[in-house]
Amino acid sequence: MSHHHDHGHGHHHHHHHFDTQREGNQKGLLIALLITAGIMILEFLGGLLTNSLALLSDSGHMLSDTSSLALSLVAIWFANRSASSEKTYGYYRFEVLAALFNGLTLFIIAGFIIYEAYERLLNPQSVASGTMMIIAAVGLGANLVSAWSLMRKGDVKGNVNLRSAYLHILGDALGSVGALLAGLLMFLFNWYIADPIISVIVSILILKSAWGVLKYSVHILMEGAPDHIKKEEIKALLEQIEGVKDVHDLHIWTITSGLNSFSCHIRVDDEQDCQQILQLAINLVRDYCGIEHTTIQIEKSQLQHNDLKV
Repeated sequence: MSHHHDHGHGHHHHHHHFDTQREGNQKGLLIALLITAGIMILEFLGGLLTNSLALLSDSGHMLSDTSSLALSLVAIWFANRSASSEKTYGYYRFEVLAALFNGLTLFIIAGFIIYEAYERLLNPQSVASGTMMIIAAVGLGANLVSAWSLMRKGDVKGNVNLRSAYLHILGDALGSVGALLAGLLMFLFNWYIADPIISVIVSILILKSAWGVLKYSVHILMEGAPDHIKKEEIKALLEQIEGVKDVHDLHIWTITSGLNSFSCHIRVDDEQDCQQILQLAINLVRDYCGIEHTTIQIEKSQLQHNDLKV
């Protein structure tokens, strides 16, 4: 009956990589935050000056982005805090909560823009399109720099917190493209209805991204298994180890992006060497799933425990 955590050299290397990645995430977020806050103020004043909903909606979206980038930064800072006797896994989950909150704010802002656009569709208003286009172009350039700094320094694919921040910035870039396009149509054809129509299109694209972040965040908070790991496959592989009778009470879950945990009970023949089977099982989980944080209980026939709920 062994209860074991694998903390070998690979574990140390894995954590060094994990920490370096977090440092990059932090730098990328800080650069993006400073740029986004500056452009938000520019677009808000520009929207008031030119009477453009596309610019105002983009600055509203950027307000949510500025707060979401700040929240993502706070989340990384929080996650860096050491585990305590109450929070034995540390504060990593705060990043997932930040991503969930960011996804929800995207929904609220998109809804607000669509409502405002509906009012303007019924009653199109004239817009100073030339000035609007200049401001939108500056905004677009800044968004692209922000997105690039996040991609270059941070882990946009693997970290849900960073991905939610990145999607906010891409949504901004779309908003700026939309504002540019609307400005051009109004400048060339006095087609003022383009302003609300393009605002709605941008909002729908934002909603699509937000839904992905929300779904993934809720999956992690519900102790969901990582997408790339199949429970049945890992169970079958463990049961192929010589001397293993069966594998039960197997759980795989994500603590935060890039940090997964695994636990199971393995029943073995009475004459088997428990430590040897345990070592093989640990290696298999590490090589097949990429999970270092394993808790495996080895059981023989004399051990009895109650049926477990999950």
